[in-house]
Amino acid sequence: MAVKQTAGRDSLGDFAPKFAELNDDLLFGEVWGREDLLSLRDRSLVTVVALMSQGLCDSSFKYHLISAKNNGITKSEIAEILTHAAFYAGWPKAWAAFNMAKEVWCEKTQISSAKEKHANSMVFPIGAPNDGFAEYFTGQSYLSPVSVQQVGVFNVTFEPNCRNNWHIHTADKGGGQILICVAGRGYYCESGAKPVLMTPGSVVNIKPGVKHWHGAAPGSWFSHLAIEVPGENSGTQWLEAVSDAEYYALAK
Repeated sequence: MAVKQTAGRDSLGDFAPKFAELNDDLLFGEVWGREDLLSLRDRSLVTVVALMSQGLCDSSFKYHLISAKNNGITKSEIAEILTHAAFYAGWPKAWAAFNMAKEVWCEKTQISSAKEKHANSMVFPIGAPNDGFAEYFTGQSYLSPVSVQQVGVFNVTFEPNCRNNWHIHTADKGGGQILICVAGRGYYCESGAKPVLMTPGSVVNIKPGVKHWHGAAPGSWFSHLAIEVPGENSGTQWLEAVSDAEYYALAK
């Protein structure tokens, strides 16, 4: 399955359209998509070592570390990979790579501390793990009902890098959804449009029939109130997940 990437066109589409095309369609679309030859996990491993050997520890390196983690490489495995590569790539390069890898493969205690800090930054509770909708999310989310009478109002919290799948709110009449950011930083993105950054106080009105997704900004916690607009025969059509390449391009 091809990886959908738009970072090249978003950043260089007007200045270097051919480079943008090769980056999005050939490198990420075709090369990374050949999972019958190498899995995404294996490609992440090769890419991380290749970038480390060049001493590249910038945002692109962090992007590939995050992808490696999401593709199944564990903390103990990345530690062994970087240790092995250090003897061939160089000790100082390994130190730099380890410092960035520690940020990506963070400890649970760090996650708990960040969660508590985020909870203290807003008046609404984070709530319980959003297990009922877990299949429609990449990463961990939480759900806290604020009101279930008259109009449904829910506080939805996303851990860093968490986002929901592309989806469409449907209704025969009325319907849709309103999002109000109450803490952290996140994104709302409609199909074919540029992502909208959401910070506390940001409001997004979502009409029925609009394909979209929303979630935390890379590296940030994010909470928004989701307000259900009343409608006849309203519902949600869940679609494909937002790819890592598409999502982490936001970090650039």
